[in-house]
Amino acid sequence: MPMTLPKGEKSAAGGMAPGILAAHQIEALAAIGGIGAARPFAEGQVQPASLDLRLGRRVWRMRASFLPGPRRNVAECLEWLALHAIELDGGAVLETGSVYVAELLEALALPASLAAAANPKSSTGRIDVFTRVITDRARAFDLVESGYHGPLFAEISPRTFPLLVRTGSRLSQIRFRCGSARLDDAAHRALHESEGLVTSAEPSVAGGVAVSVDLAGFGASRLVGYRAKRHTGLIDIDRVAAHDVLDFWEPIRADARRSLVLDPGEFYILASKESVHVPASHAAEMTPFDPLVGEFRVHYAGFFDPGFGAVEAGGSGARAVLEVRSHDVPFILEDGQIVGRLIYERMSEVPGWLYGQAAGSNYQAQTLKLSKHFKMPPVHA
Repeated sequence: MPMTLPKGEKSAAGGMAPGILAAHQIEALAAIGGIGAARPFAEGQVQPASLDLRLGRRVWRMRASFLPGPRRNVAECLEWLALHAIELDGGAVLETGSVYVAELLEALALPASLAAAANPKSSTGRIDVFTRVITDRARAFDLVESGYHGPLFAEISPRTFPLLVRTGSRLSQIRFRCGSARLDDAAHRALHESEGLVTSAEPSVAGGVAVSVDLAGFGASRLVGYRAKRHTGLIDIDRVAAHDVLDFWEPIRADARRSLVLDPGEFYILASKESVHVPASHAAEMTPFDPLVGEFRVHYAGFFDPGFGAVEAGGSGARAVLEVRSHDVPFILEDGQIVGRLIYERMSEVPGWLYGQAAGSNYQAQTLKLSKHFKMPPVHA
């Protein structure tokens, strides 16, 4: 099973300002026992406002997805729901349409003042891998209650492409939060006026800053996105620029109406019409748009680090890449239609470096971009 921290080694967060913990605070939390790991942190694992989580030595194929509930540990659920265990040290293929639960190398011993939330990494969401973190006694996925002490697990379900993973592969990321950090609508408007959060003079602000879809197209070919192919080869989660785009994706060009019919069950990569900016003092998260407005989901991977789209970090003009899936019925998207909202949260402290200023920042200054696993052609092609 994954590493578990001793009961007595709970960290203190006295004097910490409310907000999302920055990289140096995450490292300090690990140094005093609040984060434990079966192996030392890998290079690039700590991001400006988050920590990548690594797969452990075993993954279980499951009968079904589950939540432990307030009185059970994940290990107890594995005993009666797991079909079989798979060793990951030598690598293993996770098949589409199946549900897996993997132990993670990281464990937590949080003080009462800290909670956490997880999300798929950007590269994970862009290849349509549905993954979420589970804790012991969890009543919700991806949420870690304040004061949690115990192991972490990841539920993994590849939706479109089979996936090759191994011990140390990173599919999820976690943010640590001290107190209340989320901005209300008035604070979102004030931050936009001072920092220019999106390239819209007066964006819609209601539970976050609105982001719309670009269906006018990029470059001379008016490329608007990609539709995932079925029955492809597998994707090695740890190999960068190793797969040919056309083996896995069908390019989509703009039509005369600047619209796109989303077919049920299909997976699309699109881009926002607005450029997005996350100032150094804040972090952001993309949330799916209200389902009452349309039968589709946008964005599995929702974390945007401080410095995303910032000029000083080389990110001028960065768009939000949208992972889109329609539910049940065909749905027409039109150019400029609102598809999601960015929710900004205050940082507890400004990180010492910004997204895009270190190796491993794969999506700074992006327009329309697939995951890092693909050899991307120029957008004008």
